[in-house]
Amino acid sequence: MSTISSSTFKLNLPPSIYQYSALRRSYHRPTRTDWKTTCAIVSGSSCHATQFDEDGGGIGTINGSMAAALDLTSIDPSVQDALTFTTDLSPAPTHGCELRVAYQGVPGAYSEAAAGKAYPNCEAIPCDQFEVAFQAVELWVADRAVLPVENSLGGSIHRNYDLLLRHRLHIVGEVQLSVHHCLLALPGVRIDCLKRVISHPQALAQCEHTLTNKLGINGGVAREGVDDTAGAAEFVAKHGLRDTAVIASYRAAELYGLQILAEGIQDDSDNVTRFVMLAREPIVPRTDRPFKTSIVFAHDREGASVLFKVLSAFAFRDINLTKIESRPHRNKPLRLVDDANVGTAKRFEYMFYADFEASMADVRAQNAVSEIEEFTSFLRVLGSYPMDMTS
Repeated sequence: MSTISSSTFKLNLPPSIYQYSALRRSYHRPTRTDWKTTCAIVSGSSCHATQFDEDGGGIGTINGSMAAALDLTSIDPSVQDALTFTTDLSPAPTHGCELRVAYQGVPGAYSEAAAGKAYPNCEAIPCDQFEVAFQAVELWVADRAVLPVENSLGGSIHRNYDLLLRHRLHIVGEVQLSVHHCLLALPGVRIDCLKRVISHPQALAQCEHTLTNKLGINGGVAREGVDDTAGAAEFVAKHGLRDTAVIASYRAAELYGLQILAEGIQDDSDNVTRFVMLAREPIVPRTDRPFKTSIVFAHDREGASVLFKVLSAFAFRDINLTKIESRPHRNKPLRLVDDANVGTAKRFEYMFYADFEASMADVRAQNAVSEIEEFTSFLRVLGSYPMDMTS
């Protein structure tokens, strides 16, 4: 069993961070002494990231400088208020751990479990937003981030696909986590006393059949969506809500002193969430084990069959395409098209994310990507990384 230590996420940065601008490569990691002598607050609500260029040609610069983008405010380094959740950020002490890993949520979240599976004995750093986790890695507060990208029942987590494009982090691995939901409440609370059940909307949807037909929690008991499963457990425990149950993990019950009313309440036992591991630098792709590669591309050229050509580039080389996902082009949602036969029409513009089973060290993958570049206006390799072969 892997051990995860969670710590308050505050950001203690040296004075040089105020001159830090655009490219992270110009920033040198401060010493532990520097971190202890200077600190700042980074508000998750004020995060501004790189934007996709309006011409579709790549990533633009950060707004002015990193200091302006993050709204840094000096604080007294002697103040060490305990936090369970992170809009204030500080580099976590390593305590001999190899890696500090950022995840979204509070202790007890499924993302924390994924971080522990990906990096046993890591220093897990909770973040209140997905974008804060990205920035924690960019600013050297964390060494890695572990974030969900898709669920076998709920589909893709679109927010993280958008953030992959807006930030210059690299996918260096993936991990799949089986999700086992529990129904939690304060000690002594019975199911027939409940007036509402709260959790993340996907967790509520994944357990609805069991709640209604097996546990008898019918329409008279309200369902309320919140941002985080473990955060919901913490909320119920903190406020002593005896009419409210939570759908969360077994670990959340242990952490927040809740009783388990029912275990394994997910409607489908094969409920799996896929997470990706993000780092500042890519790993060197290899061919001695199964690899997966993720790319994002766009096209703004007239003519049909662009997606067919992309699929053909992989099929011709016998490369298995495991996923393709379209997302609206952030700065070009619509395109006017003039056709002599039908007049002027508006078409939606999209970015396309694709995963395929091949390493970029494989000549087949290199040739496929080169071919795709010929008929797309933008292409970026998000990462080439080992596949998670565990069940």
